[in-house]
Order: sequence, then C-alpha cells, then structure tokens
Amino acid sequence: MQYRPLGKTDLTLSALTLGTMTWGEQNTEKEAHAQIDRALDAGINCLDAAEMYPVPPKAETQGRTEAYIGSWLASKQQRDRVIIATKITGPGEGFHYLRNGTRLNREQVIAAADASLKRLQTDYIDLYQIHWPERQTNFFGKLGYRHQQDELVVPIEETLRACEELVSSGKVRHIGISNETPWGLHEYLRLSEAHGLPRVVSVQNPYNLLNRTYEVGLAEMSIREQVGLLAYSPLAFGVLSGKYLDGQRPTGARLTLYERFQRYTSPLADKVTAAYVELAQQHNLSPTQMALAFVTQQPFVTSNIIGATSLEQLQENIDSSEVHLSDELLNAIEQIHTQHPNPCP
Repeated sequence: MQYRPLGKTDLTLSALTLGTMTWGEQNTEKEAHAQIDRALDAGINCLDAAEMYPVPPKAETQGRTEAYIGSWLASKQQRDRVIIATKITGPGEGFHYLRNGTRLNREQVIAAADASLKRLQTDYIDLYQIHWPERQTNFFGKLGYRHQQDELVVPIEETLRACEELVSSGKVRHIGISNETPWGLHEYLRLSEAHGLPRVVSVQNPYNLLNRTYEVGLAEMSIREQVGLLAYSPLAFGVLSGKYLDGQRPTGARLTLYERFQRYTSPLADKVTAAYVELAQQHNLSPTQMALAFVTQQPFVTSNIIGATSLEQLQENIDSSEVHLSDELLNAIEQIHTQHPNPCP
C-alpha cells in the first residue's frame, strides 16, 4: 500500500480510503466492523464518513454510519491506527431532521462536529469536511453555471472561522472541502492566507472513467496548491464493474435497490462502460481493478475512496492497489475518453 501526504500536514493517507456510506443501510454493524478489520490489515489507514450517512439519507438511519465506527473504536481501543474523516451536511430541504435544518454558520458547524464526535466515540476528528457548498453552484452533476446573488448565503469566511474554533479546541485536526469548484477552493485558500485561518488540505469530489471533470481546473490546483483529491465514486456507483450492463440488476446492488441513483445510468453511460469493460478484459484485468487503478494513479489524487457491501468486493477493490496500468493501456483509455468525454458529469 502506498501512502501520500495529506496536503501540507504531517499526516499520510493510504492510497485507498475505506468509504462507509452503506453502513447502517446495506451493511450491518458486524459487517462494518469486519470491513474495517480487513481494510486495516491491508494497510488502509483512513475511514471516510459523514453525519448524514448512511445513504440514501433518511431520519430513521441518520448517524448510524458514524455510530458503527464509534462502536468499533470503543471495542478495539485502536484510535491511533485510523485517520477518521467525516463531513457536515450542506443546506438542503430534505434535512429538516438534522439540527432543524442545515446551514454552514458558526452555530451549526460547532453543533454538527460535537454530534459527530459523540457518535464516533472519539475526542477528535482528523479531517472535518464541508460536504457541499452553502451557495448555489455546480455540484452533484449540475452543468451550465447560472449565477445567483448570495445575499442569504452564509459566507465562507464564517464557516472557516467556525472550523478554526474546532481546530483550536483540539476537536478537529484538519479541514477539507467536498463537491467544490475551482472558485470555491481558491476562496478557501485566499481566506486562510488573508486571515491566518486553517488551510484546506483536501477536496473530496467525484472522479472516475465516466466523470473526469475534476481534471478541468481543479487538478492543476490540487498539485500546485498541495490540496489533493479524495476521489469518491471511483466505480461510478459500481457501474464501471460492468455488473449493470445489458439491463442487469443484481440482487442487493445499489442501483437495484434505490431508484434515486441515476447519475451514472443512461444509454450513453452503458455504451462507454461496455467499451471500458472490453478494454480491461483485453488486458486480462477485472474492469473494477482497471477503473480503480486509473483513479489511484493520477498525480493529483491523495486517496481513492473505495466502498463495498461484501468482503469479497472489498478485497477486489483493495487488490487494485497492486495494479499498475501500462502506457499502452492508458493510451487506449484516452482514446475512449476522447470519443466520449465525461458522459456522466
């Protein structure tokens, strides 16, 4: 397992991070604990969660994911072995059950972090991330930016100053952002430098063979500013494994269970996925491992967030860390990408 610096901090993250959003919905507490054990044995040292998990989010399950991590920490007493990353939920009409709504003002940032700490049964969070922006901008697949006035939006500076309180108190070690744009990252960095506030150390955005939009603008900033990508959805909700091709809907799979996940489902997505699956097979690779290895190899990626609902899936994902894609294969991937760029932004 490779390890990479987390921004300009003294922490190093494993090249793979264990994602947890199925825990409490598709996975039981026992299964979650087994996944943590398997991941740590393989050299993975980071768990990524969120206060709104599991997904799909709903009031009756909210917080279970963090609670499962907390019960593992309490039973194992191995806090020093893991880097815990979690997130505060951004604004949204469907989150009335979270603190009577979600905003990124001082009061709610502090309250959200305290609640996460309690569920996690720990004194500190290694990486506390803003799950998505307060302002209206392009994230979660939205294209065609249309500017809106921000009079009612909590300023980024207020959010960042609240994070400074968490860092100063020792409750949080480092700050990250998620589902952000180049302007958003730039503004966080500008405010940090101008006011001596905590510096953002990572960006958690989607990145996979069907969605390489991070390469436009943010990839350069990640490298030049040392704010690497924590890549989520590296398998595009499992689509890039090929298991949904030809209309297949495997029992228990996410797209079989939940109709809400449509970002990576379309005739074009199927067509492009089939091309990548065929390419992997030509090179005697599993489509899953080729797709994951592509993400992990990128120079702007700090860690690739993998997720699984079974130990078998998890092991296949972990084994991708040993796969190195040749220049020949990378060139073939680029040919497909050139013909069908970002079919699922």
